[in-house]
Amino acid sequence: MEHFIVSARKYRPTEFKDVVGQQAITNTLENAIASNHLAQALLFTGPRGVGKTSCARILAKRINQEDGLDNPDEDFAFNIFELDAASNNSVDDIRNLIDQVRIPPQVGRYKVYIIDEVHMLSSAAFNAFLKTLEEPPKHAIFILATTEKHKIIPTILSRCQIFDFKRITVTDIKNHLKNVAQKEGVDAEDDALHIIAQKADGALRDALSIFDRVVSFSGKKLTREAVTENLNVLDYTYYFNITDLIINNNIPSLLLAFDTIVSKGFDAHHFIMGMASHFRDLLVCKNPSTINLLEVGDGVKEMYLKQSNDVTHQFLIDAIELANNCDLKYKTSRNQRLLVELTLLKLASLTFEGEKKKPSHIIIPPNLLVLNSEHTSKQANQNTQSFRTDTKQIITSEKKEPTEPKATKKVITEKKKVSAFSIKSIQKKNELQRELDAKQITKTAKLDSAFSQEELEEAWNEYAERVKKKGQLNFYSHLKMCTPVLKKTTLYLEYPNNTIKVEVERAKGELLAFLQNKLSNHFIDISIKVNETAEKKFVYTPREKFEKLNEINPNLDLLRKEFDLEI
Repeated sequence: MEHFIVSARKYRPTEFKDVVGQQAITNTLENAIASNHLAQALLFTGPRGVGKTSCARILAKRINQEDGLDNPDEDFAFNIFELDAASNNSVDDIRNLIDQVRIPPQVGRYKVYIIDEVHMLSSAAFNAFLKTLEEPPKHAIFILATTEKHKIIPTILSRCQIFDFKRITVTDIKNHLKNVAQKEGVDAEDDALHIIAQKADGALRDALSIFDRVVSFSGKKLTREAVTENLNVLDYTYYFNITDLIINNNIPSLLLAFDTIVSKGFDAHHFIMGMASHFRDLLVCKNPSTINLLEVGDGVKEMYLKQSNDVTHQFLIDAIELANNCDLKYKTSRNQRLLVELTLLKLASLTFEGEKKKPSHIIIPPNLLVLNSEHTSKQANQNTQSFRTDTKQIITSEKKEPTEPKATKKVITEKKKVSAFSIKSIQKKNELQRELDAKQITKTAKLDSAFSQEELEEAWNEYAERVKKKGQLNFYSHLKMCTPVLKKTTLYLEYPNNTIKVEVERAKGELLAFLQNKLSNHFIDISIKVNETAEKKFVYTPREKFEKLNEINPNLDLLRKEFDLEI
């Protein structure tokens, strides 16, 4: 059985022309060799799998070839030293390397030292390497390779000629995979290779590894279905179907389609990110000058162009915003599936009732889901007309109400200005409501019925008991603290401090309304003043305090007996 070699090793570049997607760097190195302007310290940096180490090996071999001639019998293996800095990152390892640098090559012109993952060297190792890197022997060339340039100290960077390798484009990876498939005798669909190139995320080595895996799964026939199944990638046809359902406001089918996607094992987070990318691609297709930004096959590009004609710019912008917000909230959401379903509902509601612009939070009501039904549209119009009729009747009835006194109108105006975002505003609103109730009661009350002090005290005590039943014990104690003195139609109250006065005045409107209604006299008014000398009559002994509090809350006596307390 023949030994299998993975494609990443089998098709590793051996010449600069074989390197994929790095033409600027390979041309620079070729010209530097030809003009003898090659620096003695080079730094290759970039993402994984883009050709850094391959270019270093090709360069090490080329600079030792006489007149650029390639001799297959001479690979100059003894002139090339590769050091893995991930496992050889100590000061001693660098010192051993420095000792080797002093010895000139036996064959060829240069000794080349390739240090991979150089950012893994310790700070002490970097410092030990500085002097040699700045002034190396004429026969020594250092090539440093790293994926994280920011971790290398600036003194090292300043001594190197830096080459930044870029991510390989999807098109370049797909074309390279097509050549590899032809050499391996694999019949591969263009869409299948495109999905592999997208999955590789700019790394050619990853793309070749994925290619080997998929070929092992599907054999010599590489189809789009086989690639999506093996890589657990959501096929782009799902996104086109979902978008069609969103455009047609078909919420039931939309939710069922999402359930099918989840039941097949696809991640809901990956799905919503794919929807955002799909809407972005549709937006790119709206302008002919930006179509080149769409990295898809020709067949898929036609599908994007066709669907982009069915949606507006505003819809795509709103849809991208909704999908992006769902993506941001997904990790912190307690119910992630519900979050995605709610986003789909909002997306399907964007185009409800034609092109009418609506806020992103609007969701189609359940009774209006089937938009193509004539009955539903008719019912919606009837509901709208009914709502308008009811509103008109309410406005008309308000206009026909009798004219109220100016004071009442003023109160109503003030009430409209009250905000409900603070405690003070709520209290003010309650006071205004009580005053309105008082005004309303006076409309039907007898205006000037006479009443006695006894009737006043009886009504006063009845109101106090109502307050007590409501649980307003503090206000109840204020009412029981002072007996009102009647002079004509004015009630005079005296309290020992201003705090109690303010509390009683705050409830004055409701108290007046009750007394005026109870005593059938709307000329009743209340006058409250503070008499600090009256405080003496409210100084209680401990027992009097206890008995007073016990009247308010009988449980105090139970508490005293339970713990055998003395008064």
